[in-house]
Amino acid sequence: MVVTADAVTLLRELGAEDIGHPGGTLFDHLVRVHDLVTEWGAETPLRLAGLCHAFYGTDGFPVALYGLDRRAELAAAIGAEAERLVYFYASCDRRASYPEIPYEAGEFVDRFTGARVRPEPRLRRAFAELTVANELDIVAATPLFDEFERAALHDRFVRWSALLSPAANAEVERVLG
Repeated sequence: MVVTADAVTLLRELGAEDIGHPGGTLFDHLVRVHDLVTEWGAETPLRLAGLCHAFYGTDGFPVALYGLDRRAELAAAIGAEAERLVYFYASCDRRASYPEIPYEAGEFVDRFTGARVRPEPRLRRAFAELTVANELDIVAATPLFDEFERAALHDRFVRWSALLSPAANAEVERVLG
């Protein structure tokens, strides 16, 4: 797909292959997350968000390839829906939002603006799927991942199971169960 190739080119141009990340480089991680959500049958916007999910940094990985002032450029490269997922993922205040994600009335806190929103179910599902793919890749890439952390991830993702695809739920059990 041309859009995916364009995103890969952009990641390379921005130096993602030179940024360290568990399991190699940020580029390697982003490709693995893309491939994992693709294996799970994700639609194109989620696949592209998987490939670009760290563009604005995250609550757990502060290195950003683009500033928020360049959202329109990323949207032009990967599409508006995929960019919206990238922003949503990057903007997550994890401490405040993770416990709320599985609930329809749960609040999501944007760490950039402080805004509190109640995301629609489709966005919550995409966010959960992307988060699971991201975390499972990190677990797989980090052989000494603490058992307490593994158990905490498993418990979180079991609580999120209604938001996840059957393939993602199966992978949670395979890797963490």
